[in-house]
Amino acid sequence: MSAPDGSPVGAERSIGQLFASATADMSALVHDEIALAKAQLKQDVKRGATSGGAFMAAGVLLLFSLPMLSFALAYGIRTWSDWNLAICFLLSFAANVLIALVLALIGVVFAKKAKKGRGPQKVAASVKETAGVLQNAKPHPRPELPEDRVPQAIEAVARSSS
Repeated sequence: MSAPDGSPVGAERSIGQLFASATADMSALVHDEIALAKAQLKQDVKRGATSGGAFMAAGVLLLFSLPMLSFALAYGIRTWSDWNLAICFLLSFAANVLIALVLALIGVVFAKKAKKGRGPQKVAASVKETAGVLQNAKPHPRPELPEDRVPQAIEAVARSSS
């Protein structure tokens, strides 16, 4: 087994190596948090675009299909039922409005999902929490080693810190 920096486990590392390792880990954590925020923001934008597309499709459908669809449906109802032509046109209009309402409802559902997706805010809160913990963290007190640095004292420190 070896430590993340490649040194064997149990080998004593200098303070500079420990600091470099901690700095590299913190940098990797920050980069991962940024990547997470980007991914969540991309997902929220995608949901918003889907919502806008559904609303646009509802409007385009209602605008362009009403004349042709209304005439075809009204004359079809008239052919099958022998009802008054005015009632047939009202029924065809009601069918078009119903389809547009269903598409608008789909747009509302996706808009609510996009609004609820608070991905970047969650990541920012997590980063603030991590920074707060690191600011309040204090190193463990280490016993003073004698000047000659006896190997037994070094082993005791290595065992107590692992």
